[in-house]
Amino acid sequence: MLERSGGGGSVYTNVSKSRFSDIELLVPPLPEQRAIAATLGALDDKIELNRKMNATLESMARALFRDWFVDFGPTRAKMEGREPYLSPDLWSLFPDRLDAEGKPEGWEVSTIGDFIELLDHKRVPLSSQERAKRQGPYPYHGATSVMDHIDSYLFDERLLLLGEDGSVAKEDGRPFTQYVWGKLWVNNHAHVIKGRNMSVEQLKLFFDQIDIRPFVTGAVQPKLNQANLRRVPYLRASDAIHSAFDATIAPLYDLVRQLNEESRTLAQTRDLLLPRLMSGELRVAENERLVGEVA
Repeated sequence: MLERSGGGGSVYTNVSKSRFSDIELLVPPLPEQRAIAATLGALDDKIELNRKMNATLESMARALFRDWFVDFGPTRAKMEGREPYLSPDLWSLFPDRLDAEGKPEGWEVSTIGDFIELLDHKRVPLSSQERAKRQGPYPYHGATSVMDHIDSYLFDERLLLLGEDGSVAKEDGRPFTQYVWGKLWVNNHAHVIKGRNMSVEQLKLFFDQIDIRPFVTGAVQPKLNQANLRRVPYLRASDAIHSAFDATIAPLYDLVRQLNEESRTLAQTRDLLLPRLMSGELRVAENERLVGEVA
């Protein structure tokens, strides 16, 4: 149809402004359009609700991490004689005082390199041309986000991705992180990290509250190399406290992943249904049944 309205461009077919009004489009009747908008809008509303719920869950986890490992809330509360605000088994794990360095007694300053496993050697970069030939269902991650989807994967587990070069630090100095799980591919612009004696989720909360800029090199092309990444200071509490923290945040992140997967399914459903509804191939009544099954 568009070809018939072309303006006869020598290289590319084009449509002049004056011909736009001549183009015919098949659209459903207005009541059907409104019904389609309402149905698809319900999917968008649910996706947005899931996003807000995930933001709240992650905010709760960050607040808990800060209280335990940055502000030393339980230890300070004990020193001030305040009432316990954690369960007795958790409360008993925390020291009663701060040492001369201002950290909870018995906690040790180390470096994060002692508590992470780097899987960078498993990364494989693919050019845009290679990816174009290998389109598929698996996310292809760069330094800060999913760049593409391809036909295979390198990892199939929960991991933390940390920007290595290019996009490394945000304006406030915090590093770019990606909390990922399932089958995925990672290029060579993001570090791939697992925790030792701590969960990936706890590791993410640690990196989300530090200023990474002192460890970034390169004036033109910022880079966080492996050696500098390993040198980031890390305050280690007892293994019992870190294990208890992991157990506390696990239900929060279980729900984060569940809501994220649900939103992904809803978005795929929305994108699949829109052209079928607009073309009349699928009616709203049938669509509502399908949406109900997905949601």
